[in-house]
Amino acid sequence: MGIIFDKPLIGVVMCQNSLGAHPAQTLHNKYLDAVVLAGGLPLPLPHQLIQSPDLLENSMTLLDGILLPGSPSNIEPWHYGESGEEADADPARDRMAFALITHATGKKMPLFGICRGLQEMVVAHGGALHRQLHTLDHYHEHRENKTLPLAEQYAAAHAVQPVHDGLLHTVLGSDAPFAVNSLHAQGIRVLGPHLQAEAYAADGLIEAVSVRHHPFALAVQWHPEWQSQANPVSQRLFAAFIHAARCYHEEKQP
Repeated sequence: MGIIFDKPLIGVVMCQNSLGAHPAQTLHNKYLDAVVLAGGLPLPLPHQLIQSPDLLENSMTLLDGILLPGSPSNIEPWHYGESGEEADADPARDRMAFALITHATGKKMPLFGICRGLQEMVVAHGGALHRQLHTLDHYHEHRENKTLPLAEQYAAAHAVQPVHDGLLHTVLGSDAPFAVNSLHAQGIRVLGPHLQAEAYAADGLIEAVSVRHHPFALAVQWHPEWQSQANPVSQRLFAAFIHAARCYHEEKQP
C-alpha cells in the first residue's frame, strides 16, 4: 500500500487540544488542503500511535511522506537541555514528532516541517532553540499581531535569502530572496550536526533547514500552507514534497 488512487499517502501529525470539556486532537484544514492541492492524500496521525512501537512501525510502512505542521504549542525545553516549562506545551506531540523524525530519517522517507515542525527537526537532531526571540536585541520581531485579521497575520512580513546550491535553492530553481510570513516567537539557536541551513532572514536567523544525506527532508520557519496555491514559492515547496513522496513509494516497491 501507500499510493492510493495515484496519490501518495502523507502522514500529518496532530495536536492535542480541548473541545469544550473533551480532550481532542486537531489539525488545521490549511495543512490538509495544501497536501491535497499538491496531489497528495493526507492521513492525520493521532498521538496514540506512540503507545505501541508496533502501531507506529505498521503505520510507517503505509506512508510515503510525513508532514510536521505548525502549532500554537512549543517543544518542552528539557528536550534541548534547558530548564523551566512552556505555558503552551504538547508533550505527546513532542514524543510523536521525534519518533516520526527518527523513523523517517532512517528510512529516507520524505519529511516536510513547518514552523514547529522545523523546530522539532532541529531538536530531534541535537539542536537547540531561542525560547523568546523578541527579548534578544539582535533579532527583529518575528511574531504576528494576533489582533489583526488572519489574512493580515499571514501577510508577507520579511524576506529570506536561500543558501546557494542548497536543497531549497534546487526546489525553487533560484537563490533570489523572497518574502515570507512570520508567526513564531521561537527560533533556532543551535543547528544540529546532521542539519544544514537552507535560508536566512536579514537578522541572521535561520529560516529553513534540511537533513544532510537525505533525499528530501526540508523544514521552513514560515507558513507556506497558508493559501498555498496563491504563492509560487509555496506551490513549489509542496509540489517538491509530493514528488519526493511519489519517488519514495516507487523505490520501496519490491
